[in-house]
Amino acid sequence: MSDRRRLERFKLNIPARLIVFDSRQKKEVFETSTTNICAGGAFFKTDHTVPEGSQVHLDFILPVNKLKKLIGVSSYIKINGNVVRSDSDGIAISFDESYELMPFRNL
Repeated sequence: MSDRRRLERFKLNIPARLIVFDSRQKKEVFETSTTNICAGGAFFKTDHTVPEGSQVHLDFILPVNKLKKLIGVSSYIKINGNVVRSDSDGIAISFDESYELMPFRNL
């Protein structure tokens, strides 16, 4: 846990889809967004209760259409992680080291 504060945090509101797996691998899917994010994890404001230790899968969509030569393109990030804190304000998720980052065209 000591690494989490050594990484620079950014106050960004990034839309995300969370897929939460329970102990029986049943999944719950909900839309949310980050409150802050760093290379090692993010905090999500949500009313959903998610137990600490839960495995999650995250899908982020990062619009990059303000970059002139990439108009109409977004980056799609798929990442797994674990819930490290859950309280009335939301949930903190620590990211796994493996992830997928891929471009796609908006329709």
